[in-house]
Parts: sequence; structure tokens; C-alpha cells
Amino acid sequence: MSRYDEEARYDRPKRRTRPRTKDRPSYDDATTGFVFTRDRGRYACWVEDSHGGHEVTAMKARQLGRTSVIVGDRVKLDGDATGDEGTLARIVEVLPRTTLLRRSADDDDPVERPLVANADQLVIVVAVANPEPRTGLIDRFLVAAYDAGMRPLLCLTKTDLADPDPLLSIYRPLGVESVATHQGGDLSGLREQLDDRTSVLVGHSGVGKSTLVNGLIPGADRAIGVVNLVTGRGRHTSTNTLVLRLPDGGWLIDTPGIRTFGLAHVEPDQLINAFPDLAEIAETCPRGCTHTETAPDCALDEAVAEGRADADRVASFRRLLASREGRDTRQDAVPEQDVT
Repeated sequence: MSRYDEEARYDRPKRRTRPRTKDRPSYDDATTGFVFTRDRGRYACWVEDSHGGHEVTAMKARQLGRTSVIVGDRVKLDGDATGDEGTLARIVEVLPRTTLLRRSADDDDPVERPLVANADQLVIVVAVANPEPRTGLIDRFLVAAYDAGMRPLLCLTKTDLADPDPLLSIYRPLGVESVATHQGGDLSGLREQLDDRTSVLVGHSGVGKSTLVNGLIPGADRAIGVVNLVTGRGRHTSTNTLVLRLPDGGWLIDTPGIRTFGLAHVEPDQLINAFPDLAEIAETCPRGCTHTETAPDCALDEAVAEGRADADRVASFRRLLASREGRDTRQDAVPEQDVT
């Protein structure tokens, strides 16, 4: 080694040898809020106070890494949480979620995408006409609700254009509650179902979600679109997920119109647990039973034959299972390419 190399070696600054601390700051006194919308990396959070509440703009702290923060999350806020103009807080912790509505991009993609946290009711908005109801997508929403541990509610719109009973008859065996509405009609029945709950509105474009929001919440001013007469599809008018306070108590989460809803993350055992009567019977199924019509020695078939299970209810449950695989067992169903 030359003299110059040796001088260079000794002139290098020494590496820091101070060990990194494992202590982490405590946020026990941090302000608690919940996320009601997100826009370009900024989160709008609602913080309750003695005056009812105020909005706080926040960003995700670096220490959260890849931890997702989604609409509905209850979070801890560090920094300036006054909500004054020009202030910015940091989301330093995401509190445990009670429910999680999620989907995958398609049925072949196992990566789940969280949509809304901590909601207790999924309101599936369906037009009985213009556009025609797409039962395959309704089934998928139901599966997502059961998987998330949320109560499903069918909200039928445009009932002045067609009889809702044929559609309702498909879902009666599942015990799904429903409410019927039409433009300009009385919304008191729907309000009763929403009071003191955190509800998520889902449905494909053109079914009237924005009209419902504007009717339920004066001043919401959600944009209203029209249905394309050629394709029968609506135009996306709501482009972001937004939480709105209901006048009589509770929260309403409006989501953009959805045309695809993958369920690759949902397993048959997860779904059947939403039906306690069938889950109890299925405990005697062979290990790994899929509970489908072709599953060998499925205990559901035996229970139907012996009168211990309702045949229509089992058939409806199996229809939901089929929707996970991108197919529908009803002959009158809309083809899957139209559903998605």
C-alpha cells in the first residue's frame, strides 16, 4: 500500500457507533379523529370537540411506512390539530378497525384493496330500471358485506318505473332487508335505516346514489349524472369517497360508481360464517369442502334432503359462492362481461 493510500485511509471520518434507540415516542395524549376523505396525499380528518367538531388536514407520518390509511379510519394526530387555516397535522397511528370493506382488482388478483374502515352497514343501491339491475354485481356486494362483517341493506331506486318485487324475491331467502325509493319520493324509510349508523353507499353508475345523498343531506351538492341510452351505463359523477354527517345522527359514506368488484380474497369458510344456520350444518362437511353444488358429500345437500335446511336459502348461498368465481348460476342473470 502506498503512503498516499494509507493517508487517505486514516483521513476517512469514522462511522457512527452510537446504537439506535429502540424507544418510540408515546402518543397517548395525541388528538383522536377519523378520516373522512383523501386528496393527493392529504387526509381530511374530523375531530370531535365541545362545539361539535372541526376539520383537520393531515399527512401520514413517515414512521407508518406502508400502513394504509383509508376513509373511515380512526387515527391519532400529532402536531397542530386545531384545524386553523394553513396548519398541518401528522397521522402517527391507525387505531384497530372494527370492520374493513375491501375488494380485489379482479377475480384472479389475490391482492386486496381496502376501501372503507369502521362502517357497520353496506347500502347496495340498485335501480329497478334505467339501468336494468345487474344481479351479479349485487351478489358481489353482498359477499363483500358478509366478509367485512357489515349489515347489508338493499336500497331500490326508480321504483316508479318498474315493479321491485321480482328483484326482491331473489334476495328474500338470504334475509336481506330492503327499502324502496323513487326520485322526489319520501325518504323517511331509508332515513330510519341510516340513523345512528355509519353506512357506505355502493352501486354502479347511474343508479341514483348522488340523488339519494342530496335528498338525505341538504347542501351535499353531489353531482348527478345521466344513464347512456345506448350502453345502459351511468357516468361516474362522484370521483372520490367522502364521509358526510347525517342530520339526525350517523354518517353516510358515498363512494364512486363501481363496475368491477373482485372477490379473490374471500374464502368459502369466511362467507358461510355469515349464515350461522348453514355454518352449523357445514361443520360436519368433509375437510376442505367448498359447499358448492358439485362438492362431494356436502352436508348442506343432506340437510336439504332431510328438511333441516331451506332449499332456497342454500341455493342463494351457493349463488353467492359462484359470484366469487366470476360466474352466475341464474339463467336470467346479466352476462358477467356486462356486470363488470
